[in-house]
Amino acid sequence: MPHGYADFQEQPGDDPDDVLFNTLYGVRTIQLNRPKKYNALNGSMIRKIIPRLKEYEKSALASIIIIGGAGPKAFCAGGDVSQLAKDIAENGEAGQATSKSYFGLEYQLDHLIATYPKPYIAYLDGITMGGGVGLSVHAPIRIATENTNFAMPETGIGFFPDVGGSFFLPRLEGFLGTYLALTSEGLKGVQALYAGVATHYIDSSVLSNLTARLAELVFKDYDNLHTRLRIIDRTIEEFNTGLPHDEPPHLAGNLRLAIDYCFRYDNVEQIFSALEKERDSPNAPQQIKDWAKQTLNKLAEKSPTSLKVTLRQMRLGARWNIAETFNREYHIAAKFMRHPDFVNGVSARLIHKPATKARWEPPTLERVSNDDVESFFKIGEGEDSLRLLTQGLDYDRYPFERDLGLPKEEHVGEVVGQKARGRQEIVEAIVEAKEGKIGVREKVEEVLGRKAEVNGEGKVVWKG
Repeated sequence: MPHGYADFQEQPGDDPDDVLFNTLYGVRTIQLNRPKKYNALNGSMIRKIIPRLKEYEKSALASIIIIGGAGPKAFCAGGDVSQLAKDIAENGEAGQATSKSYFGLEYQLDHLIATYPKPYIAYLDGITMGGGVGLSVHAPIRIATENTNFAMPETGIGFFPDVGGSFFLPRLEGFLGTYLALTSEGLKGVQALYAGVATHYIDSSVLSNLTARLAELVFKDYDNLHTRLRIIDRTIEEFNTGLPHDEPPHLAGNLRLAIDYCFRYDNVEQIFSALEKERDSPNAPQQIKDWAKQTLNKLAEKSPTSLKVTLRQMRLGARWNIAETFNREYHIAAKFMRHPDFVNGVSARLIHKPATKARWEPPTLERVSNDDVESFFKIGEGEDSLRLLTQGLDYDRYPFERDLGLPKEEHVGEVVGQKARGRQEIVEAIVEAKEGKIGVREKVEEVLGRKAEVNGEGKVVWKG
């Protein structure tokens, strides 16, 4: 049966204080409150958040929703997969069914956030991984701080980048999303802004003041969501404390070119071969040779099944709409619950202290066949579907991505193509169009350095 509203009722054993809700004028705050567990998301928390979001949606007094995490270390370090793995190990098929139910609840919440009709803001202040990414990355406004530590580490525990990863990762620029998905590479602090994971960057010390300032905003009844988000966007810029002076974009220049070159392939073995070529090339810069070696070592530790399924997910997900994304992931997650790598991976990396090396089944890429991979994406007759809580609102690109956050490469390319201009003219034109938003200048200069060249007349030509 599809998941319905009855799933959101409190259950025996639910912690009454694992999520805290507060009101400050028109602002409604949601605080994940399991700091000793790095605010890891569980069913008890989801069963509290969904009804509140539905309540806020209907309330004329609730204008802005802000979600954050308690404690100094984490926004949300992920779903509580350790408990799921223990349940499967102890209870077999019954544990698999319980885990599938959990993912159904989680994806219902993530889709609700992705289609929420009111301004929803996520404070990525601290560790933001796995389930925490689902609570934040689909928000139109995502604020990184110096404490942000973003990653999707699923291939290292015998799983796949879920919580809508099929949607947001392939839509990052170039093949950056594929790189992050396969390697579990992290983005710290302002790097989350440059990569497009965050839309804003401010110092964590001003978050409470920002919340108070947002509570002062009064929207007109006829202001649509776009208008309200633009007002919030400008308000956040009031708290601009500047960018870290010693942290230019890391995934840039030759490194970014190497990422796009190596991770463009639709076959994991070809990605390995491309990385080996970079590692062994006598002409490659030492930085790239070292990066390729480190990346190969990282990939060698991952579940071979997870790597192949994840790469296929990245390519298919680029064509899925937001609703199809979560329904598909619901079925993929259920299949991983029946695969030995999930319990083996979570046990080895998260449950055992100290962590141990996981024993993957099968242990090599060569033994994971195409049929094995495709089986994760097949939905059999009679399989239940995920009942989404928002109906009739769908999209295949985030609705506000061009208005909020830093300009994407395609936007820079469009400006270059409008008329012949020098490099500085283009930078200033985009900075002005983005109203001086923090990080725009650095991002545009990096893109032009990598994707464009200056001709003999001093005008910028887009290389693409």
